[in-house]
Amino acid sequence: MNEIMNGWFSEICPMWPGMALSVEIVETLYSKRSEFQQIDLYMTKSHGKMLVLDGIIQLTERDEFAYQEMLTHVPMFAHPNPERVLVIGGGDGGVLRELGRHDCIKNIDFCDIDPEVMNVAKQFLPSMACGFDDPRVTVNIADGSKFIKEHKNTYDVIIVDSSDPIGPGEALFEKPFYEGLKAALKKGGIVATQGESFFIHRECVKNLITITRELFPIQAYSYMLVPSYPGGHLGICLGSKGPELSTPARIITNEMQEALEYYTPEIHAASFVLPHFMTKLTREL
Repeated sequence: MNEIMNGWFSEICPMWPGMALSVEIVETLYSKRSEFQQIDLYMTKSHGKMLVLDGIIQLTERDEFAYQEMLTHVPMFAHPNPERVLVIGGGDGGVLRELGRHDCIKNIDFCDIDPEVMNVAKQFLPSMACGFDDPRVTVNIADGSKFIKEHKNTYDVIIVDSSDPIGPGEALFEKPFYEGLKAALKKGGIVATQGESFFIHRECVKNLITITRELFPIQAYSYMLVPSYPGGHLGICLGSKGPELSTPARIITNEMQEALEYYTPEIHAASFVLPHFMTKLTREL
């Protein structure tokens, strides 16, 4: 649910009762319901263009780089030689844009159930949708939970850029999906999924950590700061079949580092240092 009153968009969601995030709107650029969800794109006064799905903010141009860079480069640099990568969700193309910076990649499979999000991104968010122009990318319009079942032992890294666990993204937060992710990874593979907020969605975070601990020999939780998300941050839940997660396995080039705005090797390591209440929570699981 969302409301626009007196020129302000307010994100109101049952997942974070008793609070709302408001952004001043200049203009509605797109508003249409696809087969799967309501898609809205606004021009805001202070955050550039803003993509909203089913009333929940997915990104703003002002701070999208923080989320895209961390969700991509943390698992990618944790892997010593990622050649084949799968991205599930993320129809805006931002993760694909960041993957394009890694020359070691040979193939990128992209899977999303709703092609309309991609169409909107290509029309209104070219600085992100440019990720689809990479010749290594193969686009698959499909249900991610079904797609992985058809690609066992295939990928070095899988990145799940999912929406929240309501609507079409709900199945992406359940154990059968994570079992499918594990089976789709090669030996030594890494999976990284959108891990919600440990302040606002604590039960959801606990569930994700429990699932990945049960399935993977190495599990960790990382996070980044994103002001336009409720709570001002968002987590990454990671599982590994071998590589250590909190330390980069490859050296970032000076050229690539200069092109980034958030990720550094130091931020990579620091993002796994959690507040004490989260450390206690993970010990108790």
